[in-house]
Amino acid sequence: MQRRRSRPARRPGSPTARRRARVLGGALTGMVTAVGLTVLAPWPSQATPPGDRTVTATLFEWKYADVARACTDQLGPAGYGYVEVSPASEHIQGDQWWTSYQPVSYKIAGRLGDRTAFASMVNACHGAGVKVIADAVINHMSAGSGTGTGGTQYTKYNYPGYYQDWDFHTCRKPISDYTNRSDVQNCELVGLADLDTGSDYVRTTLAKYLDDLRSLGADGFRIDAAKHIAATDLAAIKGKMKDPGYWVQEVVYGANEAVQPDEYTGTGDVDEFRYGTHLKSAFQGGNLAQLKSVADGKLGSDNARTFVDNWDTERNGSTLSYKDGAAYTLANVFMLASPYGSPNVYSGYTWTDKDAGPPPSGSSGWTDEHAKREITGMVGFRNAVGSAGLTNWWDNGGNAIAFGRGSTGFVALNGGDGEVKRTFATSLPAGTYCDVVAADPSACAGHTVSVGGDGSAAITVPAHGAVALHIAR
Repeated sequence: MQRRRSRPARRPGSPTARRRARVLGGALTGMVTAVGLTVLAPWPSQATPPGDRTVTATLFEWKYADVARACTDQLGPAGYGYVEVSPASEHIQGDQWWTSYQPVSYKIAGRLGDRTAFASMVNACHGAGVKVIADAVINHMSAGSGTGTGGTQYTKYNYPGYYQDWDFHTCRKPISDYTNRSDVQNCELVGLADLDTGSDYVRTTLAKYLDDLRSLGADGFRIDAAKHIAATDLAAIKGKMKDPGYWVQEVVYGANEAVQPDEYTGTGDVDEFRYGTHLKSAFQGGNLAQLKSVADGKLGSDNARTFVDNWDTERNGSTLSYKDGAAYTLANVFMLASPYGSPNVYSGYTWTDKDAGPPPSGSSGWTDEHAKREITGMVGFRNAVGSAGLTNWWDNGGNAIAFGRGSTGFVALNGGDGEVKRTFATSLPAGTYCDVVAADPSACAGHTVSVGGDGSAAITVPAHGAVALHIAR
């Protein structure tokens, strides 16, 4: 894919390279808080975002004022525990979505809002019981020169008040060999100036940036392009922080590559990209039965953040996306029902041009996946079942599956073209339950299921649909 010369491609042209070379977002803000220079012992990873409400919603490229309203009106009432927001930094100019991911300073002066808007968003989300995860780009800066969205004059290796030429790695060429660790972690991800994260000055500067976001109330971070930073460097940066909060790291898996996701579990959770590709295989291949082994060959559940798609994978085709309609929604239902990992619901906007930036606030261009009835119902399901194990797995060898979550929940999914009607073993106590996939949040009329004393229930699962029951409804 070609882009304008001054704004390099976020992904190289080939599909394989696109999956590997990813320029991912980071909230780059004004550095205010001072931080000590002592490198502390690595902070322990956290199995899921801390707290009882563990589902994250990523509101990609939403303005901070709009995120604040979504926390109050949608995310909080639905039971989401976290919202992940797009970069808060001053960045290169341009309308394309990827301009947000080329920082030029740590001021909050991008298209999503200023410092006041960010702080107000955090306050509103906290008031609704939702914590905030901020994307953090700490691998690189931009790829060219010009004037940033906040007025900063910059060149590729000079960012006034932050970095000069010697603060970047000396490998001044794009990454070309993913079997070579040095190439992956010291050369330039699609031509972006690669910070020397082995430098104490760079580490201290990055720790101050992250501490500043924490001072504004951010509860944790998504560490962008973590694969391109040595795990020891990340541990050192985290050790310089006053209180790093929750961390999840973006590490794209690649077979036979030098850098692997499990290297990063000592500094936080890790986005499990193999999960999304597994779901695509199952839901597009007509074999949901294979999801019984969804955890096999992946990170341990305690370290994995799961997702159906994100802004890169929906564009490179490696996962399902909103364009897959009912299969996409059903995949999100499965993710929220399954005990594996910590789920992240992605909510972006519709597009035909892969480079297109976000639509206007309040327009019809947003997918609002996070607010769909099926998804909000399953967020409540996830909160109700907690850490209960998987029980009573059933499948028809193809496109229909069902399973319980201990004695607290039960779900059946049907990816086929015809309804599935049978008596299921649910593991639930006897009683009448609300189908949270189909029911209106305020009422269950017409969408109830009776479970007998032996835990069995006669259920009809609609084509390309699901039925989900839990003890809280």
